[in-house]
Amino acid sequence: MALARSLAVGLVGLQGHLVEVEADISGGLPAFVLVGLPDASLHEAKDRVRAATANSGFALPQQRITVNLSPATLPKSGSSFDLAVAVAALTAAGVLPPEASAGAVHLGELGLDGSVRAVDGVLPAVLAAARAGVRTVVVPAATAEEAALVPGVRVRGVRWLAELVADYRGEPLDELPDPPAAPAPAALTPRPVPDLADVVGQAEARFALEVAAAGAHHLLMSGPPGAGKTMLAARLPGLLPDLDEEAALEVTAVHSIAGALRARPGAPALITRPPYEDPHHTASVASVVGGGTGVPRPGAVSRAHRGVLFLDEAPEFESRVLEALRQPLEHGELVLHRARGAARYPARFQLVLAANPCPCGRAVGRALDCTCTPQARRRYAAKLSGPLLDRVDVRVDVRAVTRAEVAEPGAGESTAAVAARVRTARALAEQRLRPHSARCNGELRGPLLRGPLRLPPAATADLDRALERGALTLRGVDRVLRVAWTVADLRGAPAPDRDDVGRALALRGVGGPLAGAGA
Repeated sequence: MALARSLAVGLVGLQGHLVEVEADISGGLPAFVLVGLPDASLHEAKDRVRAATANSGFALPQQRITVNLSPATLPKSGSSFDLAVAVAALTAAGVLPPEASAGAVHLGELGLDGSVRAVDGVLPAVLAAARAGVRTVVVPAATAEEAALVPGVRVRGVRWLAELVADYRGEPLDELPDPPAAPAPAALTPRPVPDLADVVGQAEARFALEVAAAGAHHLLMSGPPGAGKTMLAARLPGLLPDLDEEAALEVTAVHSIAGALRARPGAPALITRPPYEDPHHTASVASVVGGGTGVPRPGAVSRAHRGVLFLDEAPEFESRVLEALRQPLEHGELVLHRARGAARYPARFQLVLAANPCPCGRAVGRALDCTCTPQARRRYAAKLSGPLLDRVDVRVDVRAVTRAEVAEPGAGESTAAVAARVRTARALAEQRLRPHSARCNGELRGPLLRGPLRLPPAATADLDRALERGALTLRGVDRVLRVAWTVADLRGAPAPDRDDVGRALALRGVGGPLAGAGA
């Protein structure tokens, strides 16, 4: 058979597209031509496929082999097309019967010895194949568990190309050894889960953390060095409930594309806990937001989807990095445009910012110990712009721990105790918001807050006065109302009263030099 076809999946961001791999063998000088907008790594597949088939005992004929990846207008990248190209070429050469691989998607990178190696993005690729009606996928054995997360799809994991050929031809095959281990990303050490009981004092900041967890609100903590801002932020993921099935698949798909799943050897394929990302303040825009050459890759904001993005020493980040957060904070997704196409990634995360009151960190109280000039203080505070801070729901001043708090016997509440209240509050919010296509109070929009969830004038009197005198923007009013609903959920009330709105207003302000910015 001179012409044959197989199926693969091309990923552009998190969106997968079914790709038909056509192989044609014709007379002429020996050549292997790959067309259809392949990138550099995919263009090298022709050499990997020829060597892998030869070392598996099924050498391709010394003729002109043309492989087309259709649709040809779709940019294609990566080495996951190797297996589909090999199956199409072997079928065109008559090695494989055409009906054996019909309708199956093939994903995997080939080693020169014929081994089938793991690739990134298997989960979103299999999800795309399932949506296109494909019911059989062939993947590297190392990623079979990941592919099996998609219901309704038959997954076949293979270690060697010869193994797949023997299966398609219905021939017995001697036991093959394990393929040599391919280089993988450095294994990540699992983060320990710290306990909130370790935090000394900070009753106000602990309550703000609980409110942020219960409503998925963005949080800003301002205070002197050593007050406990980083400790509090690190304990926020432990307060969040487990991800539901839909969110877990989204998060796992993003981490699969980013190559983070292969850096978790021995861990379950499905990520069920909210992720936690804390990039260093020297991180670039591409590493935080996403980017790179060719098709953009997900950054920290997408890896933090449905979890927490913590920016410690936030004013030390580049202004371009901070301002790039405004789109995902508002829309819950990122669209990255590059010359080879646009990639869309989900980015609905909880932003936690930590900042000192000034560059030296000692501008507290009367600021008698501060060595910063007024210009330096203003420049430092201005790094967190008004439009960015306007999107932060909860702002709290974290004061230095006093000796009385250290000497007070007994620790604060544990993570388990606070997380139980957070789960109860989330359940109340989810039941109320289910008809409105929202999961938590942090996702509430203005039309909903001023429509079906509108509060009586008696409850919003203080809020209305703040809007009238210009202390709050309309977006700030909506943010306060979101927090008020969360405060009410934490105490089990059916709706916020004036006290709940007052507490939400108090959580909107920050003491110190950052107060009032973006109110």
